[in-house]
Order: sequence, then C-alpha cells, then structure tokens
Amino acid sequence: MTSAATTSALDVLHDVFGYEEFRGQQAAIVDQIVGGGDAVVLMPTGGGKSLCYQIPALVRPGTGVVISPLIALMADQVAALENLGVRAAYLNSSLDFDTAQQVEQQLLAGELDLLYLAPERLVLPRTMRLLEQAQISLFAIDEAHCVSQWGHDFRSDYLGLGVLAERFPDVPRIALTATATPATHAELTERLHLQDAEHFVASFDRPNITYRIEPKASARSQLLNFITTEHHGDSGIVYCLSRRGVDQLAEALVARGLTALPYHAGLPSEVRAQNQARFLREDGIVMVATIAFGMGIDKPDVRFVAHLDLPRSVEGYYQETGRAGRDGLPADAWMVYGLGDVVSQRRLIESGEGDQVFKRRQMSHLDSMLALCETVDCRRVQLLRYFDEESAPCGNCDTCMTPPVTWDATVAVQKLLSAVIRLDRERGQRFGSGQVIDVLRGNDNDRSRSSDHASLSVWGVGDDLSESQWKTVIRQVLARGLLESHGDYGVLVVGENAGPVLRGEEEISLRVDPVKKSGGKKAGSSRRGGPEVELDPADASLFEALRSWRGEQAKEQGVPAYVVFPDATLYGIVEVKPTTISELGQVSGVGLKKLDRYGDSVLKVLAAHAG
Repeated sequence: MTSAATTSALDVLHDVFGYEEFRGQQAAIVDQIVGGGDAVVLMPTGGGKSLCYQIPALVRPGTGVVISPLIALMADQVAALENLGVRAAYLNSSLDFDTAQQVEQQLLAGELDLLYLAPERLVLPRTMRLLEQAQISLFAIDEAHCVSQWGHDFRSDYLGLGVLAERFPDVPRIALTATATPATHAELTERLHLQDAEHFVASFDRPNITYRIEPKASARSQLLNFITTEHHGDSGIVYCLSRRGVDQLAEALVARGLTALPYHAGLPSEVRAQNQARFLREDGIVMVATIAFGMGIDKPDVRFVAHLDLPRSVEGYYQETGRAGRDGLPADAWMVYGLGDVVSQRRLIESGEGDQVFKRRQMSHLDSMLALCETVDCRRVQLLRYFDEESAPCGNCDTCMTPPVTWDATVAVQKLLSAVIRLDRERGQRFGSGQVIDVLRGNDNDRSRSSDHASLSVWGVGDDLSESQWKTVIRQVLARGLLESHGDYGVLVVGENAGPVLRGEEEISLRVDPVKKSGGKKAGSSRRGGPEVELDPADASLFEALRSWRGEQAKEQGVPAYVVFPDATLYGIVEVKPTTISELGQVSGVGLKKLDRYGDSVLKVLAAHAG
C-alpha cells in the first residue's frame, strides 16, 4: 500500500470512526486489503474485525460487499454506518421488490460504500450478474467459520462462496471469524480458496472477561442471586438448552422484577424480531435464549453472559461468552454445571443425527468442554490452549482468584467403579447415578430390596460421603472418561480407561466443590463498569444523564443506543468533561459526523449537569 493510501486509511479511521490509531494487527490487515491482497483474519469478538474491511471499502474505489448470515441484524449494521456518514445498504429477503430494486440501482450507480448480502442471495445467478456489472472494491466474508462442516455453526450456503475466487479473481477477499480452532482455520481456508492469502491470527484472549463456573445446586436461585447482587440493571444474556427452559426462566425472572425476554426458534418470527430489537435498543434487558440467539450481536455493553446448561463445545462456549464486554469494559462469563449436564449432553449426542465418526467428533468436543469445567488450573489457560494458544495464569478467573482444593479420591473412585461392575456382573443390572449412590451409601429402597442389593459386597461401603459429594465424584469421573453414561436413562458403564485405577496403578485427585454462601459478591468479580471505570457519585450521575440523553436519541431515530454512542465513549466524555466542540472531538469514538450531529446536544447535557 502506498503512503498516500496509508494516510487515507488513517484519515478514515479518525474522521469517520473517531479513533486515533489502529489496534493490534488492524493496520497490517487494512494494508493487505487496500493493496489488493486477500486475507484470513482470526480475531476475538470485540477486537475490531469490522474496521478491517470497512476502512478498505472506504479507501478503495467501488463498493465493498459484506457476506453475512445475519439477516435480522443487517438493518442495525447499516443504520450504525449511516450514523457515521457511510453510504451503506443491504439486500435480503426482508426487502420488498421496489426497495430491493432501488438498492440495486444505487450499487450500479456507484452510490454505495458498503453493501450487505446474505450468502444464499449472493450465490443466485441474478445477484452474480448484478455484481459483475458493478465496481466492487472487496468481498468480506463475515462469520467465516460457518463454512466448516465440523463446526458448531455450519451453514450450507457458505459452501458456495468459493466461487468468488473464480468469478472475481481481481477483487480482494477477506474472511473473518472470532471462533476457529486450527482445524476450522484450515478448513475455511481450503473451502474459500484462500490458500494464497495472508493469515492474521490475533490472540483469542479477552482479558476483560471474568470466567466463573459454579457447581449447580438450584440453578434458577443461583442465577437470580448472581444478577441481583452483581449485575442489577445491566444488559445480559442467559443461555438455556431447551425452549421450555427458556420460557419458564424468562417468566421467573420477570416475576422477580427483572426485565427479561425469551428467544428461541419455537417463537413466532415477529416475536423473536421484536424481542431482539428491544434487547439491542434498550438498556438493562436480560435475554433468555437458546443458542439460536446471538451470532453477530453487536451490542457492546452486554455486561454478563450466563449459562444454565453445559455448552456442547469449547468453540460454542467461547463464541457465546464473547458476546459480553465487546466494549472492552469488565464483564462476566458465569455458568452453573452439574452431573445432569454431563448425562444429558452425552445422551443428546448418542441419540442425535450423524454417523459414528460425527458422533465421536461431538464427544471429543464435549470432553474438551468438560475438561474446562473440571480444571483445577487457570480456566483462561485451558480455554486458550484449545485454540492452540499458550498463556500464563490470568488472575481473573475463579480458579485463579480462589484456587480449588483437591483431595485424594482414589479409594472413593475405586468403590464407585466396583459398585457399577458388581451391579452389572452379579445382578445383570445397570443404573443411573441415583441408584448407584444408594448402593454405595446403603440406602434402603424398593429397587434395592427387590434386587437384594444389600447382599452385594459394595453395599454401604461409601457411607462416609454424602449424596451431594458422591454426585460430585461421579460428575468428575464421567468427565475423565472413567465412567460413561448411556441411553435415555443415563445408566453408568465403566469406561475403557478405568483399569489402572481399579488395580491401584493410578491415583486420582478430584476437586472439592466450594460451598457457595448466599448473598454478597464474589471477590474479584466485576460490577457495572468494573473497577477500571468506577465513578464517584457526581460522575456516576453525569454518566446516567448521558445515558438518558442517548436513550432519547436512539428512540427518536429507531436505532440501538450504542449506534449513537457506546458506553465506552460515554465514559470517555465523563472523564474529559469537554466544554467545547474541539475538546469533545478528541474523545475516542467521536468522529466528525457524530461530532456534527450530536456535539451541541452533548455539551448542553454537560453544562446542565455542571450547573
């Protein structure tokens, strides 16, 4: 890229987006695309991926075409760009015929800087002919991991995007994702024909996110305590496995005075759209959802993401938790996890579609997720290692802030394995965890009496541990593969790797589940804005005044509040307390268009508060 182009990119960064300098690898990526080269970009959520194609689209002649699967979010993405003075539009199935024709005419007339397209529309012959008649500056393939058939977000329409290399050989292409293991990275490179592209792999670390995983006791009560004591009034997302669980939890949160909305594929499309729009546009809403919700959500001020059920893979967990703290301010990734999660997830894989190779891959993904849950070391180290990145302990996860206590559980595990074996061999019976625990603890019940379990040599040998302690042991032994659960009833079967433990050749250390005290705040966890943006009462009042002003502006325009200004920019205004337009223009995130549009109004808010 020439020095003139570099200056132009920096000018765009400052004048349009309001930032003084590029972050991390952004400058090198922009340089690659502006110069006509291809790029594959792996960058965490909140790392500034969109600037990597938006700025080249504004520097290079023609229109930048962005391929995105997120039809429901395109209107907001375009509105955010228009708020910056960028000429943007989208083409998808939500437009009527006349509006779509108008957008096409704008494209052909060179009146658009950026055009958003869904992949299924892009590959239509009519769309291809349209693009061939226009001047295209670049193709940006967002959420590029969707092309991976082994990934958790596979979309068949993405398989057709490799045609861009053949039909538009002189147009630079950039593929971007925030979620890719080395295997996914290699697959998307091959399928999109980007073998000759420059590859930019940023750190997957999100240091502003605090990762916390707690033993599941009463999940709903635990969640309510977490939200009310640590995130009252904050925007957040809560993920549940089932649609029914989503509906029931949303109702329960509303009954406790929280503003909560459900989102899942079983709701009417107009309800889903309405709830998503409210979440994006309003502050303080808790979205309770299945994994059908969230990809591409640009809301920067999500202060927490909670999981009430175990995610199926580390990739899914990373992407879902990555929706918190996109603005770089402190946020929480909180999850409760128990024995039932292990059993239900394995059952779902066993009974799901796909051949045995696919199911083994799914089990491998689940095993990695279980290892993250059960680790006694830094969770961030474990999480980043999954993406082939090494790091030092972070000091900002639960296992760093409160190191787990471990105990020698070798004898207990031997008793557990022996009980499962004796029930199978001597009685020809297989049971789930409940009956196995009853046998270990010598609990008399109808099933034990009918099968004469009291005569087994293992009857009552585990009465030194409570029922909850045995559940903890079984959960961790299942996670290590020493036990397996099968079938609809989750019956326990000894795993292939159990031999050395039974023979005394291998010692087993397990973690002690901490006892959670009710009320109070866990040390080290983030509050609104967190310690990095802790405000004195006067500044907190000013921040709320600016938020109120922003809400009015957003409502008037029908756009999400962050489109006006994200929280990080409001904090910057509070810190600087500008008294002139020039001073306001120095705040990060205030570009020329927004300065012209909102400058006087913001200064009035500041003056009124000072007065």
